[in-house]
Amino acid sequence: MLAARPDAAVDQGPQPVLGAPTAALVLGSDYRALGIVRSLGRRGVLVRVLAAGDDRLATLSRYAVDSVAWPDDDDTRLDLLANLAHRDGHVWALFPSADESAAFVARHHAALAPLLVLTTPAWDVLRWAYDKRLTYELADAAGVDYPWTIYPRDRHELERRELYFPVVLKPTVKPELNRFTAAKAWRADDRTSLLHRYDEASALVSPDTLMVQELIEGDGTTQLSYAALAESGEVLHALAAQRTRQYPADFGRASTFVETIDDPGIAAPSQRVIEKCRFSGLLEIEYKTRAVDGRSLLLDINPRVWGWHTLCARAGIDFTWLLWLRLQGKHTPQCAAKAGVRWVRLSTDLPTAMKEISRGRMSARRYLASIVPPHEGAIFARDDVRPGLVEIPLLVHTLVRRLISRKGI
Repeated sequence: MLAARPDAAVDQGPQPVLGAPTAALVLGSDYRALGIVRSLGRRGVLVRVLAAGDDRLATLSRYAVDSVAWPDDDDTRLDLLANLAHRDGHVWALFPSADESAAFVARHHAALAPLLVLTTPAWDVLRWAYDKRLTYELADAAGVDYPWTIYPRDRHELERRELYFPVVLKPTVKPELNRFTAAKAWRADDRTSLLHRYDEASALVSPDTLMVQELIEGDGTTQLSYAALAESGEVLHALAAQRTRQYPADFGRASTFVETIDDPGIAAPSQRVIEKCRFSGLLEIEYKTRAVDGRSLLLDINPRVWGWHTLCARAGIDFTWLLWLRLQGKHTPQCAAKAGVRWVRLSTDLPTAMKEISRGRMSARRYLASIVPPHEGAIFARDDVRPGLVEIPLLVHTLVRRLISRKGI
């Protein structure tokens, strides 16, 4: 066993009472963070952005009062947060927008809880979502289906295992960005290609973080999500969505076109998973439906805001604002999501669609019909235009920089 059973997660004990937050620190500056900034800023909440990575869209929002650079090492990060916590006479709530920033907050929960109002559970809870080995243990304990998966100790074990192809090679954790962790998964159609990919991946990540999993075939109509706000394992608000398109198309790093749907049967298993690990906060659980038996298999749990979370507000459930109300000690209003509401990030959806059209897997007419307004744009907003104006130049700059970096390697 890698860890204690998920239902062994314990309450962290009495936490220092800071009072209701009066301002928000958004940890991250990409489009996910931008959605948090807008949700709170539009309602008059003072928002400061901790800018990290290449993507600085959130720092350009009119609703961000300012931005501060996020350091690279943990000690400096903790010092910065301690300093910011005492600025301006505010009680600050901390909203991480990525897996690694959420993991950082969870690991340092005890040190940060006296300083900031945290929206992330402690590590004994969050680890079940962060590490896929634990995620599938959690799913198993909750009686939830997930794909056939093995964790080979080394190449020799992988050579000897009986496998059914095609499979995918994945990292169980992604603490660093490289061409393997960025790709999310590498496909292998036979043992030779799998061993070759295994050798490549082993040069980029520790071999003990590699897993081999059955490939679930299917297009975007089989990609489902359950998004929720939970408190101590109880789901307070939730909706289901279909992640119709992603970029890249086969193993997407991010969704590009998403639509809310009526629950296709993933609510009950999702609630069991959330209850089992006693999760508090925002999370998205991803599934893919296997064509041969129609079973929706759990793939990932994202224990923070997800890329398309602004769709939820348009559909009737603004998760960020509802979480803010809970932090204020207020009851949240009853709300239900409307099915058929769409979200698109055109800058990544258009290249994805063009490639699919060129392969004959999608018609141009079908694509154009899918993006006809109304829909929620991932970046552009009439009341906050600057991020939308600079998105493409920022994407081009990031792509060029990464290509130059890869050539250097």
